[in-house]
Amino acid sequence: MKVIDNENLRIDTYLSNELDISRSKIQKLIKEEKVLVNNKVISNNYKVKLDDEIEIDDDLDFDISVEPKDIPLDIVYEDEYLMIINKKSGMVVHPAPGHYDDTMVNALLFYLNKGTTKNIRPGIVHRLDKDTSGLMVVAKDEKTMELLSNLMSKHQINRHYLAIVDGVISENSATIDAPIGRDPNDRQKMKVTDVNGKEAITNFKVLERFEKNTYIECILETGRTHQIRVHMKYINHPVTNDPVYGKTSDEFGQMLHSYSIEFIHPIAHKKLRFEVEPPIEFKNKLEELRNS
Repeated sequence: MKVIDNENLRIDTYLSNELDISRSKIQKLIKEEKVLVNNKVISNNYKVKLDDEIEIDDDLDFDISVEPKDIPLDIVYEDEYLMIINKKSGMVVHPAPGHYDDTMVNALLFYLNKGTTKNIRPGIVHRLDKDTSGLMVVAKDEKTMELLSNLMSKHQINRHYLAIVDGVISENSATIDAPIGRDPNDRQKMKVTDVNGKEAITNFKVLERFEKNTYIECILETGRTHQIRVHMKYINHPVTNDPVYGKTSDEFGQMLHSYSIEFIHPIAHKKLRFEVEPPIEFKNKLEELRNS
């Protein structure tokens, strides 16, 4: 976001006013170096200037004033504790600068609070990028959120993805074990790096090869931001149509789909497993490649 007025305000005050987030929360973000001004770390007493470019880590789950909005949801499964949603490509999951009233959280707040029960605050257990489609888990209360997050940290929520990538992969299967951290030259991107990188492991197998592309299945052992997209770029096979890590395209977003999820329900202790087909644009791309 760019500063266009209110210059000389402390940045914590400025952002609190602009984003309707508490000053204490803003100060915490600044302390954690998740707020940059002109691509530099700043302190809470920094005074904003006209045309300053302010970046806030868009992977945050900050407390923001979010309004319920009647946006259709594709609900694959629901009980009193959790939901499994089939997210459309193009839908942002969490409110962030530029997206405050058109996100999945807005839609969930409307859906979950339209009945007799009120003030339900959904918890997103794992995220999908804006242009990634498919299955994701939502907790309906804090206890379930904590239990599901624990399953995730122990790698007990199995997630399989389908992707079309650029180039022809010669191996039938492989494991990419390369740490991922934020790109110091572009805070909006991630990269494979040993500097502040966290363990990231992606397994993949080839499903189909084409003249200039490969259709693969990916299985995550970890859940880093943009993990599949970063790892595939790292081995020189970026996800097709990826506007950040691959070739710029005016087409449908990156060809990446979360197609299956499996775990033991943390409260009912029953096995849950669901699959959803990729969106029509993904299928059309596959047919185009098969017929070319």
